[in-house]
Amino acid sequence: MNPLLQDWKTPFGIAPFDAISDDDFAPALEEALAEHNAEIAAIANDPAPATFANTVEALEAVGSALDKVLSVFYSVAGADSNPAREALQRDFSPKLSAHFSEISANKALFGRVNTVWEARDTIDLTDEQARVLKLTHLGFVRAGSALTGADEARMKEIKGRLAVLGTEFTQNLLSDERNWFMKLEEADLKGLPEFVIDNARAAGEEKEAGGPVVTLSRSLITPFLQFSSRRDLREKAFKAWEARGANGGETDNRAIAAETLALRKERAALLGYNSFSDYKLETEMAKTPAAVRDLLMQVWEPAKAQANADADVLTAMMHADGVNGDLAPWDWRYYAEKRRAQEHDLDEAALKPYFQLDRMIEASFACATKLFGLKFKPLDVPLYHADCRAWEVTRNGEHVAVFIGDYFARGSKRSGAWCSAMRSQAKFPKVQAPVVINVCNFAKGNPALLSYDDARTLFHEFGHALHQMLSNVTYESVSGTSVARDFVELPSQLYEHWLDVPEVLGEFATHAKTGEAMPREMLDKVLGAATFDMGFSTVEYVASALVDLAFHEGDPPADVMVKQREILDGLGMPAAITMRHASPHFAHVFSGDGYSSGYYSYMWSEVMDADAFEAFEEASGAFDPERAKALEEHILSTGGSRDAAELYIAFRGRLPGVEALLKGRGLKAA
Repeated sequence: MNPLLQDWKTPFGIAPFDAISDDDFAPALEEALAEHNAEIAAIANDPAPATFANTVEALEAVGSALDKVLSVFYSVAGADSNPAREALQRDFSPKLSAHFSEISANKALFGRVNTVWEARDTIDLTDEQARVLKLTHLGFVRAGSALTGADEARMKEIKGRLAVLGTEFTQNLLSDERNWFMKLEEADLKGLPEFVIDNARAAGEEKEAGGPVVTLSRSLITPFLQFSSRRDLREKAFKAWEARGANGGETDNRAIAAETLALRKERAALLGYNSFSDYKLETEMAKTPAAVRDLLMQVWEPAKAQANADADVLTAMMHADGVNGDLAPWDWRYYAEKRRAQEHDLDEAALKPYFQLDRMIEASFACATKLFGLKFKPLDVPLYHADCRAWEVTRNGEHVAVFIGDYFARGSKRSGAWCSAMRSQAKFPKVQAPVVINVCNFAKGNPALLSYDDARTLFHEFGHALHQMLSNVTYESVSGTSVARDFVELPSQLYEHWLDVPEVLGEFATHAKTGEAMPREMLDKVLGAATFDMGFSTVEYVASALVDLAFHEGDPPADVMVKQREILDGLGMPAAITMRHASPHFAHVFSGDGYSSGYYSYMWSEVMDADAFEAFEEASGAFDPERAKALEEHILSTGGSRDAAELYIAFRGRLPGVEALLKGRGLKAA
């Protein structure tokens, strides 16, 4: 028996990673696809009249074997890739696209779903069932189920090709990130803080480079750009970071991005939309490209004004150092760090020992305990990599979830940080508790030390995990983070606020060597510098979001880099700041459809998270029990079972404006 298809007798039904080999995936997928096809055929060909139970609810009950195979495979393929898994991804992508295209093209199945939809006003459904029916019907329509003839065939071709392109984009980016490193001689380490040197040595050991190196892992290259006094090395490292996916040859992503945009435009046109943005945003809170642009521009102008003012200060500092000419992107972080030390008397090297990974994990757990009554107990179970660890999550002695953390950067892991569910919460067709994973890319050390931004990332991803763990719905399709894309970041970004609560830092920000708590003076400086350099970070983010939106609003460009430059020039992009994600390595947008025309979502959600945390502050404070109860009841437990705007209004009593966001970022309205 293939271990992927067996009943897992492991604790809490965790995948038996120690029994699974790469050779198991392909045969398991074939068998799971065949089983799913048979299940779909049984629903589509049911001779009984279509009902919610035998059609829509029946769709919720099938595909369990396929879910098991794919959840395990994509968990390890993203976090611990190897040549075999990369080859499997290239094989699986078109195969899965064809499989799901066949389901959406099944006229008998769509006919049954449509019959139930048209009779919706005469059926006695719960609110959640009505929502599932609406989303199921809409999903079929948006997948092209109503298309016929040549249009139907072309839609299938487009989806298959997009699946291939997304996989190629991801693997090209991983290849560029994995293969580049810059060796540092001992003289090159002069002036670098001890933690940067330790991380560079650890990276050199992993690369078998015979000495310390800088890699394209954000947790290593960012502090190097902050602290290295060697402008030539900063320039070399930054240009390599910026050039990911645009180095020519087999791993170049520029043509892939251009073809992806053209195919998305054609896909939207087949469905009757003016642009891919119109198609994509129809189901989001924003609804229209105009609403997205309005929000982004309300933030762009004050952020740009702040960034330009900051650039003048940093340029003057650079000239005072005897470096003539214009401030460059590889200079910004270095002089911003110097400025932070001067203006806030805050030294990253002195600060970092207070942010131990293990203590920050404890802090994220402790906040969840205080807010929601959750408790976390370590689990000794086989996982897919030795760096992973697991916890059982309980409340009042009852099992809630399994949480897995995979925190360290390695060459086999794609960049970034993410949360996924190997199993989502549901009550139908059987009760199942979630198994949730947070994946990060922190530098390894003994002990592992985080930057303040790293700690925010940890809290952010754990906010997503809470959304999965506290889900309490009937149907898996609306469970956990299965919500509008511009709502999904609300729980994660909101949870970041608890890192800034003085009592949290006071308890958990303890020195790695002495064990002493962060001095109150330093704590005050950390919180006082919370909005430092916010013009820079806001500009690099909003520029990326505006480029993403423009790419998908108009005609697809023949050359994405030329179009990217045109958009940025039109915005008046500050010369010393680049997009957070240039097009050839913009994985959010081109590795799949997830954040395509949707990168704005983080800011849309930030409008809500800033306002939502104010609700706690307006009550008794960050751990106000009534606000915590309302947050779980109306947002964290409800998944996508209700419209996102309705959920936020139920929690807060109204929708928010942009004012709290600007205040939280220390920006002045234009």
